[in-house]
Amino acid sequence: MLDVETKARIDSARDILVGKVPDPKSQVEQITIALIYKFMDDMDCQSEALGGKASFFTGEFKKYRWANLLDRRLGGYERLLLYAEGIEKTNVNKNIPQLFRDIFKGVFLPYRDPETLNLFLKEIDGFIYDHSERLGDAYEYLLNVLSTQGDAGQFRTPRHIIDFIVAVVDPKKHESVLDPACGTAGFLISAFKHILRKNENLTPDDRARLMANFRGYDIAPDMVRLSRVNMYLHGFPNPVIHEYDTLTSEERWDERCDVIMANPPFMTPKGGIRPHNRFSIKARRSEVLFVDYIAEHLSPGGRAGVIVPEGIIFQSQNAYKSLRRMLLEDYLWAVVSLPAGEFNPYSGVKTSILFLDRNLAKRTDEVLFVKVENDGFDLGAQRRPIEKNDLPEAFRVLKDWKDKTAMPAVPKETNASEKGLFLSVARKRLLESPDVNLSGDRYRPAAIKTSAKWAMVKVEEVCNLFGGGTPSKTEKRFWEGGAIKWISAKHISEEHAISGWELITEEAINETATNVIPTNAVVIVTRVSVGKITLLKESVAINQDLTALIVRDPDRLKPAYLFWAIKAIANKIADSAQGLGVRGVTRRFIADLEIPLPPLQEQERIVAELEGYRKVIEGARQVIDSYKPTIRIDPKWPMVRISDVLKNVKYTPKVQKSEFLTQGNYPIIDQSEKFIAGYWNDETAVFHISKPMVLFGDHTRTLKYVDFDFVLGADGVKLLQSDDRFIPRFFHFALLNTYIPGLGYSRHFKELVRLSIPLPPLDVQGEIVAELETELKLVETNRALIERMEAKIRVKLAEVWGDSDDAA
Repeated sequence: MLDVETKARIDSARDILVGKVPDPKSQVEQITIALIYKFMDDMDCQSEALGGKASFFTGEFKKYRWANLLDRRLGGYERLLLYAEGIEKTNVNKNIPQLFRDIFKGVFLPYRDPETLNLFLKEIDGFIYDHSERLGDAYEYLLNVLSTQGDAGQFRTPRHIIDFIVAVVDPKKHESVLDPACGTAGFLISAFKHILRKNENLTPDDRARLMANFRGYDIAPDMVRLSRVNMYLHGFPNPVIHEYDTLTSEERWDERCDVIMANPPFMTPKGGIRPHNRFSIKARRSEVLFVDYIAEHLSPGGRAGVIVPEGIIFQSQNAYKSLRRMLLEDYLWAVVSLPAGEFNPYSGVKTSILFLDRNLAKRTDEVLFVKVENDGFDLGAQRRPIEKNDLPEAFRVLKDWKDKTAMPAVPKETNASEKGLFLSVARKRLLESPDVNLSGDRYRPAAIKTSAKWAMVKVEEVCNLFGGGTPSKTEKRFWEGGAIKWISAKHISEEHAISGWELITEEAINETATNVIPTNAVVIVTRVSVGKITLLKESVAINQDLTALIVRDPDRLKPAYLFWAIKAIANKIADSAQGLGVRGVTRRFIADLEIPLPPLQEQERIVAELEGYRKVIEGARQVIDSYKPTIRIDPKWPMVRISDVLKNVKYTPKVQKSEFLTQGNYPIIDQSEKFIAGYWNDETAVFHISKPMVLFGDHTRTLKYVDFDFVLGADGVKLLQSDDRFIPRFFHFALLNTYIPGLGYSRHFKELVRLSIPLPPLDVQGEIVAELETELKLVETNRALIERMEAKIRVKLAEVWGDSDDAA
């Protein structure tokens, strides 16, 4: 296990180099050769201390020993020349292993600054290793901080996910292990460590045979070199890593392995892959071909764990469907869904893990689906540790499933099942699905909660479902002179109202896929902003992102009740959305939803109660939206230009959105209406308030009063602090009172500062502030009222659905 001090030294070494060696890969190379250089000298020193002889730096190469480099009698340029010459000549030193000589081949010192080299060598000198595996751990950490492996879809696999896959696949000491896209050999080293933990008493011969079982392929020469070094430093004297194009070369096609684990590249080059003709699945997508390769190259009793992008799970193209069908028929036993930000900061692509095992797939008629929502780390760029972690429970479920031959079934009454962590689906059902979809949520019977109070009915049994379309924008006859209102997802507000529309013609209705939906239909957004919903108060035409539910029999189902019943599960519908770029749910999904159907009179009572709460909310919102602090200006007060009263404020660094926390010591502010966008703990980015100030959103034109320490989280936030002629709160009220529509300005910062505001005496400012603060308290009462009414709505909807926990 790598200690904190060593990690800090590696980080410090990179910081020293960054000014002279900006490329991260070059930084890794320079640190790598320095670590190995010193490690070899450490081994020589250890041998000499035990009465032996140096074996690396001897004869003519003795002058390049590490101790000579750090001789204080050397001048800066002398040391630089000696080190540059030493690393350049290492590749011809016959006393050094060939692997290390290959590493030093062509290496040179890319800078000529003695001070940088002095600092760098001093930092490297702090590394003390008496065993190559300890150096291997340090090197592995160095590879982990390398931030340029996002090219060509090659994203570094998080260590805890590698270890999780290895633990589930459980390679044995006698088995051959392959990674056909090995990168830095993370899977191979994790598998090696796993076997060592399971077999503590291996003899030297056993270890030698074990190491001979590991091999990797990679198409990139630099990755081959990195992986060879990594494996050598973890004890492999002759690591078997081939520079090999797994998808286009046939040279190793006939080789099979007992265990294959990989995180293949997700990106396909422009024009696609041109594979040879021995693949069973005809495709040119790299992710399809890699999964096919892995499945086909397992030995008869072989097992695999492979990370795949979501396209493998549900894409409808023939190659994807053929691959899924082949996996289900012969290989697949489990699918583990990972959080969408698993590969941050390299990519936000959603991924899953496919577990393959020919024997296990034959023994069971079901496939296990496991959903990991938290993996022990947040989803920001830094992937900071958090308490929530589903991986241990996921591993237990997967292990139980593997042992299923000795059990009737996976235990159903577990914490995992209660949390919806797993479900099993009949293999036959998966194969009968038209698109052979492997998304577990699609088959989850409890994806939408059911009512214990009234009978349930499918939406399609009580409603007709209609979609829509978008008339071509290039066809003017569909738009010019139109009188029919047409809406898309953007026209449905979060408050479930229609907020705007476009106008189309009768020709657009007759000649395109759009449909006119009548009054009292429920319209739900089923693509992009999935889950937004409205009850139509007038007829409108809809686009393809919307689905309309038209009640067949109003004497059985009230449209207003349908609206509230669907609204109650809108978040669940949104959570079920699928897709790589544009996520959504199908109309079939909506049709299959079940809703509770109480008697008609009960529906009317439910709607009346909920509508009562809604009207109170609307009234309170009108008060909040309409209120603006108003200052009655005395003509005797002087007017001052805003730019003349502002103090210069030193801005703190902006925090990237990917690093926002959900909880922390300091709020992160942006220029949105919501204002507080997240939280932060690092003191270095905190703006410590000396006195209150006003924040202005240069894009959103919001004005916010701040009297607490904060962190900036967005561009365009202007910090406005007045001079001592103003009470800060009055300054805020004066800006709000002045900066209103109708002044002829475009409402940006440069226009704001041109305005003038009144400057009453300080005592008068204090009286005005006290009066307006009283009014604001009344406004805040309306906010509290909204929260209370919204809580009542949630409780009532929970009663409708029979959810006692929510109702409580």
